[in-house]
Amino acid sequence: MSSNIHLRLIPASADNIRRGLWRAGTCLLLFPMVVLGAPAQETHQLARAVDDHYNHLRTLQTDFTEIYRGNGAEREESGTVWLKKPRKMRWEYRSPREKLFVSNGQEVWFYLPAERQLRRTEFKKLDDLRSPLAFLLGKTKLENELQGLSKAVDQAPVTPGNVVIRGAPRAMADRISDVLLEITPSHQIARIVLTEVDGTTTEFRFTNPLEDRAVSDSRFQFTPPPGVEVVEGELGP
Repeated sequence: MSSNIHLRLIPASADNIRRGLWRAGTCLLLFPMVVLGAPAQETHQLARAVDDHYNHLRTLQTDFTEIYRGNGAEREESGTVWLKKPRKMRWEYRSPREKLFVSNGQEVWFYLPAERQLRRTEFKKLDDLRSPLAFLLGKTKLENELQGLSKAVDQAPVTPGNVVIRGAPRAMADRISDVLLEITPSHQIARIVLTEVDGTTTEFRFTNPLEDRAVSDSRFQFTPPPGVEVVEGELGP
């Protein structure tokens, strides 16, 4: 016994074909938006959370390690930094040698006790890699300060669980080409890496942060000891 099976092909109309192609094309166009849009949104949300964290602080005290790499050399220094609104800073270097970097928001002093030399300049004229940190306790917005802010997928965090983001600075763009920020789950900045246009890098690592502790304004003033030479102009490293 045999049976014949007849298949009937129903030709698709031109409208059906166009609708099918439009739906497929739309899906293909949306696919990269889904893949690329999510990380961009995550970076935007992370930046907003960091902004919110620091914009609500009045003071910050933290230990730091500063690492310079360039011209075949590496230098590491450490100490404690205090920040206070508006634009007040005090960097006390203790290792490997003592030095002091102080700003009261208007003037900046850099003191080398071993050399008995003090350098002084106006804050508005300051061109120093430490200066961007003063704005952490201002009304800062990372997405305004750093162009093209995105997750640095090629950079592993020093501390597992942190996230590293990168951007190009608008300020000091003639000197700094790239900035990396390592962010903790609590939206604190644990590390900053500044890459200069000549390829040298300065890295700041922050530990033991104390937030909104009382800090007297006198900590951000400096009176030169007797006999110290005062030099006006650019500050030292």
